[in-house]
Amino acid sequence: MKLPEITSIKALLAKPFAKQVKRKMDKWLSKPIETQNKVFQNLISVGAGTVFGKDHDFVSIKSHQDFVKRVPIRDYEALKPYVEKVVAGQENILWKGKPIYFAKTSGTTSGVKYIPITDVSIKAQVEASRNAILLYLNETGKTGFVNGKMIFLQGSPVLTKKNGIKVGRLSGISAHYVPKYLQKNRLPSWETNCIEDWETKVDAIIDETLNEDMTIIAGIPSWVQMYFEKINQRTGKPIGEVFKNFNLFIYGGVNYEPYRTKFEKLIGRKVDSIELYPASEGFFAFQDKQHEKGMLLLLNSGIFYEFVKVDEFFNENPKRITIKDVELGVNYVMIISTNAGLWAYNVGDTVEFTSLNPHKVIVTGRIKHFISAFGEHVIGKEVEQAMQEATKKFNVNMTEFTVAPKLNPTNGLPYHEWFIEFEAKPKNIDKIEAFIDQSMQNQNTYYFDLIKGKVLQPLKISVVEKNGFNKYMSTIGKLGGQNKVPRLANDRKIADILSKYIKAN
Repeated sequence: MKLPEITSIKALLAKPFAKQVKRKMDKWLSKPIETQNKVFQNLISVGAGTVFGKDHDFVSIKSHQDFVKRVPIRDYEALKPYVEKVVAGQENILWKGKPIYFAKTSGTTSGVKYIPITDVSIKAQVEASRNAILLYLNETGKTGFVNGKMIFLQGSPVLTKKNGIKVGRLSGISAHYVPKYLQKNRLPSWETNCIEDWETKVDAIIDETLNEDMTIIAGIPSWVQMYFEKINQRTGKPIGEVFKNFNLFIYGGVNYEPYRTKFEKLIGRKVDSIELYPASEGFFAFQDKQHEKGMLLLLNSGIFYEFVKVDEFFNENPKRITIKDVELGVNYVMIISTNAGLWAYNVGDTVEFTSLNPHKVIVTGRIKHFISAFGEHVIGKEVEQAMQEATKKFNVNMTEFTVAPKLNPTNGLPYHEWFIEFEAKPKNIDKIEAFIDQSMQNQNTYYFDLIKGKVLQPLKISVVEKNGFNKYMSTIGKLGGQNKVPRLANDRKIADILSKYIKAN
């Protein structure tokens, strides 16, 4: 059963609105360099009146070269002295006036982070979320989903206050900006969304959604997977039968591809999907075409982008380039300056351009999430591709995985240890190990050389017991919401805890 394509005034109006938004976006898409130059000049103009702008002589900045000379790349820890003044309630520190929110996140080195969100930056975030769906609608012509129920698995919308400024998780803040015309379509209820315990919350969400006409489901894949599995356990039916008109999955935060096979099995059929690239620091990109690789980089949303080649990032003075000089297939660290007052800020993500007309990116990993214990320079994109190929080749379903170096094994050479939670433990683990290892050698010449030079032995898989990753996330207080397991790490902090949940042979 399919919904009629146009069944309401809302659906009828959606198509012309989507075309209007597409035409507006096409104007800046046709002039990417000019668009970014305008964003840059506006940011510098506003920033000149702030404490940060005065400290860095913004009034004399006329070009990107001037900016590079005056403003070094900073991460949160380096920007923290300014952020602390904003958190203390001072005005005109990083941006004019005060932010209207702080997005509260937990950092690995900085403890709790307070990322400022201004009235203009939250407006850009909300607009980007809306436009991602509108461009999908414009491309496909599908409007039936507009009339059904939609859900986003997110953090609690309950906000606290710190010196008069509202504080919460980004997804919780975003919940306050659902348009009125979608309020009746939106699930779960406010009360359910406010439940803090994740497993309790998912059960309550199922209670509220099980008998509804769900057409859009959104969230981080690993947590949507938990929602789907619990529905499957409760009903004994695939998701596609429970929600007959569910045809659009919206996700972000992690690469969907390693989960796709498992999702299609849980759903019972293929559904369209839209990948988003939001963060507390800004909404950077979204997928605008169903059959093209990469996400459209948002160049007209109050964010000025710089890029540094990953191989050069840890040099004393790495070269910073703009959108004008990026190349295809190069792994870059993305640096942003925003209308929330983040200046030459290292978000920590690495990206690669898949198109330069228009500019589209894929997220390849985190600059801090890599394995190079022996100079192998393994990144997230490589382990995800190897896993994706293996699940397809061997027809196995993976629930979650992460990779860490095993530096001093009891026997033999060091190796990379892959912690994988399968839906059902495969009988041919040795063949899967060999296949993944060969994929890694094919992708990464450093890894290939280390294996062939007998510095490393081929990787080994440690099978994690059912719900082992959830237990791990629970032990560190990060079960649910927008939290996710890093794909790889250069140390054993995650691995040592996960070792408690290894499945017995």
